[in-house]
Amino acid sequence: VQLQASGGGLVQPGGSLRLSCAASGSIFSINNMGWYRQAPGEQRDLVAAITSGGSTNYADSVKGRFTISRDNAKNTVYLQMNSLKPEDTAVYYCNADIVRSGPYRLYNYWGQGTQVTVSS
Repeated sequence: VQLQASGGGLVQPGGSLRLSCAASGSIFSINNMGWYRQAPGEQRDLVAAITSGGSTNYADSVKGRFTISRDNAKNTVYLQMNSLKPEDTAVYYCNADIVRSGPYRLYNYWGQGTQVTVSS
């Protein structure tokens, strides 16, 4: 099982980006999925999370600007980021709780990270 993140890049303040993270491999089901970010010299913090049923929660710093969603048929989670600020600059990591098939066990996985830079 692996998570493949994409969609990062350089954007001007006030701009938008959409991150995607697709899970692949021997997957039976996916529970919670989320996005974290880590700026240089800082800890990795939760940005947004979504349950298998679609319930969401966000860090206070991104509420009203970021939207997390998922496509269960594609085993993919998205993060739509609008009104980006320089302080949003970080490496963004996706995370998922995945039940692997044969045998059925729950594991936590991380994607490889994608750089988001907000700068003029």
